[in-house]
Amino acid sequence: MPWACSKASRLGLTGLALLALVASTPVALADQSWRQGVFPVARFLAYTSPFGGRIGPDGIQEHHGGLDIAAPLGSPILSWWGGVVESMFSDGRCGLGVLIRSGDYRHLYCHLAGQVSGRTYTSGRLRLVVGQPVRGGQLIGHVGMSGRSTGPHLHWAISHRGRWLDPAAILRAMARSRPSRQVRP
Repeated sequence: MPWACSKASRLGLTGLALLALVASTPVALADQSWRQGVFPVARFLAYTSPFGGRIGPDGIQEHHGGLDIAAPLGSPILSWWGGVVESMFSDGRCGLGVLIRSGDYRHLYCHLAGQVSGRTYTSGRLRLVVGQPVRGGQLIGHVGMSGRSTGPHLHWAISHRGRWLDPAAILRAMARSRPSRQVRP
């Protein structure tokens, strides 16, 4: 079953119920090795849509289950964390998507460029196959405009044990956990 942007509604969770569930889930979990994660877009332009309630491209109030990160078309997409490619798909909402499992975490990457054929995703010279291990920071795709998209961006979503998390909160926790770098004059 594809993990599209509407997965939350398939689980029967309304936007408010999902927000309450995520708000009650601490980002600083007992296993904090995720703090070594990698920002998933190599050429960041802006955050264009946060996690949570929003007015969607159709002008209707909806829950947005991830973080949209604008980047130039074709920009490299990197795996946030090491894991195994669990699935890939093409649908009308997420477009071309890749789902990676990292222990109890799943991270979803939507609106990719390229093509999906069966259990294989290709984009240029890149080829991913279901069951393939990936390292944190490894190239796993390119920014596209597939699916329900108004411009080139990555829709990045993360769940932990089936609970959706706010990727921006995870990025902030990652930034806080790393030693600050002193800039010398």
